[in-house]
Amino acid sequence: MFHKPTHLHVGATTLIAKTTEIQGDLHFSGNLEIEGTLVGNIIAKDGESASLRVLQDGKVIGKIQAPLIIINGKVEGEVVCSRHLELAAKADVQGNVHYHFLEVVKGAQVNGKLIHTEGSDKSNQ
Repeated sequence: MFHKPTHLHVGATTLIAKTTEIQGDLHFSGNLEIEGTLVGNIIAKDGESASLRVLQDGKVIGKIQAPLIIINGKVEGEVVCSRHLELAAKADVQGNVHYHFLEVVKGAQVNGKLIHTEGSDKSNQ
């Protein structure tokens, strides 16, 4: 009846809080949740389990690259997702989106190209 959400991984979760602004590139594994602002690129470490959520008040100015991504905030830059990308109702993406599997909720906006890729067959859930 109850199950763990498929977008979260076992391991550490990092939260960038609503009142926080970070400038610089961020390399991560595990779960990363952005409620504040990050100016720089966000890259998941190769070969590691990683998921990224840009929450409703979150903003990223830079490239995002991860296997599992959920966007419900603002992204100004390229999004590269090798497995599963969800654009939630408040998503506002200004840039090209590379995806393997794409889920789009009514209300999401993309100002850029949607580009299908072969993606990763790795089981990093």
